Amino acid sequence: MNDHNGCKYTGIEKDYSIRDLAAFHGHLGPFIVLGYRMGRYAKRNLCADPFHMTAVVYCSGTPPESCMADGIQIGSGCTLGKRNIDLIASKEIRCIFTSGEKKLTLTPKPFKNLPEAPKGDHENPRLIERLAEEMYGMADSELFEVQ
Repeated sequence: MNDHNGCKYTGIEKDYSIRDLAAFHGHLGPFIVLGYRMGRYAKRNLCADPFHMTAVVYCSGTPPESCMADGIQIGSGCTLGKRNIDLIASKEIRCIFTSGEKKLTLTPKPFKNLPEAPKGDHENPRLIERLAEEMYGMADSELFEVQ
């Protein structure tokens, strides 16, 4: 735990489980897992202090891609409340983290797409959840590229 201006509840480290991600987001999907893993990578490899890092999330701006922003908040500590995360509508999906003069760009690798389920198909949400579970256990290098 870091001591930030004498505050004892600042800088607490926590690895979030699949259940934690689902509880925060309302369900478990690939993009919250991807965002969480990207945010965690940035926190561990760029800046551990979420008061000195910013994140700019580039995606369609709509679900499911925008769900990545929820994961990035949990993984990096960049949050809407601190105003150090932004979401920008883009055809390309990536996140740029900055801390001072340092910058880290993380670009997701394509993952297997699930076909659109016919209306009333109850199997598709389970397939999406299974993909998210599988992604949670993958290596960072399988999920995204680092620049």
